[in-house]
Amino acid sequence: MSNTIKNQCHTFFCGHHELTASEEFYAMAEWCKQNNIKHDIYGEGELIQQFEKKIADLLGFEKGLFIVTGTLNQPTVLQLVCQQKKLDCVAMHHTAHILKHERQGYQLQNRFKVLPIGDPFSVWTAEDLKAIKDDITAVLYELPMREIGGQLPTWEELTTIKTYCHQHNIHLHMDGARLWETKDYYDKEYAEIAHGFDSVYISLYKGIGGLGGSILVGSEELVDKVSIWVNRQGGNIAKRSPYIVSAAMKFDQQLQKMSAYYQRTKEIHQILTSYPFITPNPEQPQTSMLHLYLPISCTQATQVRDKIAKEHGIYLFNKIQSAPLANQCFFEWDVGDCLLDMCDNKLKKSLDLLAKEIKLL
Repeated sequence: MSNTIKNQCHTFFCGHHELTASEEFYAMAEWCKQNNIKHDIYGEGELIQQFEKKIADLLGFEKGLFIVTGTLNQPTVLQLVCQQKKLDCVAMHHTAHILKHERQGYQLQNRFKVLPIGDPFSVWTAEDLKAIKDDITAVLYELPMREIGGQLPTWEELTTIKTYCHQHNIHLHMDGARLWETKDYYDKEYAEIAHGFDSVYISLYKGIGGLGGSILVGSEELVDKVSIWVNRQGGNIAKRSPYIVSAAMKFDQQLQKMSAYYQRTKEIHQILTSYPFITPNPEQPQTSMLHLYLPISCTQATQVRDKIAKEHGIYLFNKIQSAPLANQCFFEWDVGDCLLDMCDNKLKKSLDLLAKEIKLL
């Protein structure tokens, strides 16, 4: 029902302006024509191999590999690291994608064991890692941590974690699905942020806007091993060019916009101070993402959102999530082109509508 209502709206707050399938495919076809693009054959082809190298070079690694999903990407590399070191314990935050969104595939497929690290509502630290007394093979760090509002460790803390893992022979893997959003907070180049990690996964649709897919970067030896196991798990699709084209044609432009998205997030955060019924998490934005808490239930928030959508054509947020308190929920604003292009006056009028409807409950 909510998708039907959403499709009838003209104003959206989350992410980027969505193209229709015909618009997307037309743009891809034109880009292919202009750049004389040819299909790959099972991952062999100039376009895909150049793009894999581009990502690897950008992050300072020997080799890159396209993998069709992150769910295939990350558990595979972690499992291979565990097999190589003959120890199957991996530490990761309670909100890691592998734990929260992949239906315990790592466990049911006997890939490795997971030790949760740190506090569920905060970024984890080197002290949290030292507190684990079990022997561990690998540690996963998500930069930024999506489920707690895009929070990041300080640069000093991240450097300490990198050093500790190196000294104790712990494989440090980055879930960098939204890595591109971290540059302005750290004021560092991407290769410097990724330096000290042993492997990095990035998404080709989060922030970039591709059709899907991911890239793994790491040493040539590791990536070559992962490639074999990706094929064994059914990831050897015949033509990967549609995914690569949809990401490659937007990639440079989207990276150039990341600073503008972050600046706009800070501007929106300042506007939100005039709406005290909304509580942002974190208190100050660290990436182009906001988690916003409302003093109502999920059911009430859905009713309010859909009412505003039907009457005004404004779709304020997508998924609504429950919070620890009974009369509390939150939603996410991924600040992209939609909010970048929206003037402050229109934003405030939409928030006024939200305030009015909540007051009427």
